[in-house]
Amino acid sequence: MEQVVLLDENNNKIGIGEKIKVHEQGKLHMAFSIFIFNNKRELMLQKRSKNKYHSGGLWSNTCCSHPRPGENIEAAAHRRLREEMGFDCELEKVFSFSYKVKLGSLFENELDYVFIGKFNGNPFINSEEVEGWKWVSMDELEKELEKNHWDYSYWFKVAFPRIIGFLGENGASLFKS
Repeated sequence: MEQVVLLDENNNKIGIGEKIKVHEQGKLHMAFSIFIFNNKRELMLQKRSKNKYHSGGLWSNTCCSHPRPGENIEAAAHRRLREEMGFDCELEKVFSFSYKVKLGSLFENELDYVFIGKFNGNPFINSEEVEGWKWVSMDELEKELEKNHWDYSYWFKVAFPRIIGFLGENGASLFKS
């Protein structure tokens, strides 16, 4: 039984809960999202497996998940990047945001910590988690989101404009060789 870290309205840890029940009840919990770029300034997207408990078959950021109880959020991000995408790289925590949305019979109510990193290879995807992947330029992605926004996960659409803003202010350091 997978568990997640529950939070109060001030984002203080207040306990743990079984992942599916937490999503059924809409309780606030910790999560993270990882955005991996290459030297061409392209973002690695993943297409979530159709077997995921929500948002299956949608395109999203490189990797996302929840820290386990007692697990450091940075360690959790590295763990899931290896488990889902089959590689690891240096990650930097750049911002966080909260969101709540109903997805079918479930709720996402998360404090989402966003990490960025750089990688220039190909992933070795875990097909239980990931159906596909691709590199995409930011300009191309902005156009695609305008035309086919329903093909992307909710949290990705919330985080993406903030990633654009962060890169506009700090992108030079990420993309230097």
